[in-house]
Amino acid sequence: MTFHSDISGMTTRSACLRYVPVPCTPLPVSVEYGTMDQVTVRKLDHNGSEVISYPGQVLKRTDDAIVLRTSWDRDPMELGFVTLEPEDRWKEHFYSNRWYNIFEIRASNGRLKGWYCNITRPAHIGEETITAEDLALDLWVAPDRSTEVLDADEFAELPLAPGERRAARQALTELQARVAAEAPPFDQ
Repeated sequence: MTFHSDISGMTTRSACLRYVPVPCTPLPVSVEYGTMDQVTVRKLDHNGSEVISYPGQVLKRTDDAIVLRTSWDRDPMELGFVTLEPEDRWKEHFYSNRWYNIFEIRASNGRLKGWYCNITRPAHIGEETITAEDLALDLWVAPDRSTEVLDADEFAELPLAPGERRAARQALTELQARVAAEAPPFDQ
């Protein structure tokens, strides 16, 4: 784990959790599912190259958001502030009108581990595929609502247009305000 100064001069840590989405046709309907439909999540880097794809079960879908149930099915990964483990349960929130996504992470016994928030371009939410383009900047939120900005150094090095860089910084500020207000999904 390395420490860096973030965009506001605060000390941050770098984590190696990368992924982003790809464009799809948005659904203009608002539906809450009683049964869970499966979709594919495609995480892309800032250039649009796929980093990982995995299945998710739809819990809720609206005109501009989707909530999925996923799980960690890889070897344990120690990030310094949390350990991701097989059988961890994830509730992933993607938005087509926000520059971030939020992953609630729980242990297999239901214990809240925290929220991993990715600063991304707005997600493309299709009928069968969700894609998001990761912009490196992340926010970790612990169960006690303490936060850590992650990978600000990598974000600073990305070749982004000024408007995208500004939108990403505003997204981080919005997430921090939502955490402080214990707004959903940080109200657990």
